[in-house]
Amino acid sequence: MVKVFFNNSCNICRTEINHYKKHSDKNLEWIDVTDNIEAQKITSKSYKELLKRMHVINDGKIIEGAETFLIIWKNIPKYNFLYKIFKIKPFFYLLSFF
Repeated sequence: MVKVFFNNSCNICRTEINHYKKHSDKNLEWIDVTDNIEAQKITSKSYKELLKRMHVINDGKIIEGAETFLIIWKNIPKYNFLYKIFKIKPFFYLLSFF
């Protein structure tokens, strides 16, 4: 199971994650980092770091930033096409930049 750590106190983040939740199945676990000390322990990240960027634990590895979207999209059939596009290096660099 992939664990997705997101900032539910951010309106943009909450809106996007709620959309993904509607289309995902049980292979993604959504964890709100807002005032969540357990999330800090699991990720070994500070509260400030968790609020600033989305994090994912996939196969025991902590991943942050743009790569988290690749993992989410790979695990949601409706968005798998985005994974296939943005896993290509030049497109991934664009995703990372924005």
